[in-house]
Amino acid sequence: MRTRETWNPYLAGVALGLVLLSAYLVAGNGLGATALPKRLLALLGNGLAPEWTRANPMLGGYVAEGASPLRNWMVFEVLGVMLGGFLGALTGGRLQVKVEKGPRVSVRARLIFALVGGIVMGFAAALARGCTSGQALSGGAVLATGSWVFMLMVFAGGYATAWFVRRQWT
Repeated sequence: MRTRETWNPYLAGVALGLVLLSAYLVAGNGLGATALPKRLLALLGNGLAPEWTRANPMLGGYVAEGASPLRNWMVFEVLGVMLGGFLGALTGGRLQVKVEKGPRVSVRARLIFALVGGIVMGFAAALARGCTSGQALSGGAVLATGSWVFMLMVFAGGYATAWFVRRQWT
């Protein structure tokens, strides 16, 4: 399959802004990605330890009064993002299985770094009360001070960390 040109970043930014605006107009909420993992955890917890899950301050609200944790529009939003990414890669000729890595790191090490980084970001998203998409896009769009501070710290942390991991990529 032939690889096509990528989107113009300005056009993609405008399209993302219109999707965010549509989410606020249609659902009354912004965008975010942490809803699905939390709700899957609540579903799993409710199946394995229902009393503990109902008493848990983070998960209890998802299963209160017999509610289904997966009955939420943000669950479908995240599934739609995954499906859209898959279809975009497929139609753009970019669908392939590969691990992006630098020349000085093994595939195994790269996957371990990615897993550890994902776990750290998951905990950080829970502490920050939202993921980077929820904080930056949705919070930033409504000019929430905490979201702007969060994103400044994300960029500062990335810049500060880059020096220590640069040899993995060069």
